Amino acid sequence: MLYYTQNGFTLIEMLIALAIGSLLLASTYNFYIGQKKAYAIREQVSEMQQNARVGMELMVREIRMAGYNPTHAPGVGIIAAGSHMIRITMDLNGDSDVTDENEDITYSLYDSGSDGDVDLGRKLAGSTNQPVAANIASLALVYTLANGSTTTTPANPSQIRMIQVSLTARTAKPDPTYPSDGGRRTYMLESVITPRNLAY
Repeated sequence: MLYYTQNGFTLIEMLIALAIGSLLLASTYNFYIGQKKAYAIREQVSEMQQNARVGMELMVREIRMAGYNPTHAPGVGIIAAGSHMIRITMDLNGDSDVTDENEDITYSLYDSGSDGDVDLGRKLAGSTNQPVAANIASLALVYTLANGSTTTTPANPSQIRMIQVSLTARTAKPDPTYPSDGGRRTYMLESVITPRNLAY
């Protein structure tokens, strides 16, 4: 009579294999979750930087044109200036006024969606603010005057010769693991603008 030996797994072997498999599965899951969070953070940082660059580029281009006045019409230049806002005018089409579109522009911060996040606004004369860049933490303007002094609140905007702009953007959502600024990463851009068309 022949006897065949049947080999199988013992209960202990199965428990060990199950434990090892669970550890591998848990580490794979943790790696996936970590990568997903890192991707979300990178995406927010990229969006924040792009927002800041777009806002700064538009401001610099238009402020540089302040005072463009081929017909020498009155009231063209920097009309109002403060530490967090600036209003500029220019006669782009040479019709001796600044009443046409994109000829009277104000930049300032405001809450475009009433969501508690401040945005950089661009306001044309007679219209309402339009968002240029979202989630802006701060806008700071420092002016150099004709006599060489600097101020954030010039009494006479016609004396402005140079503007230093600092724009700080922040991520749209807080990251609980980030220790500063309430969990929001920030990105600051600075630019010094010399309007070409102001009287010297």
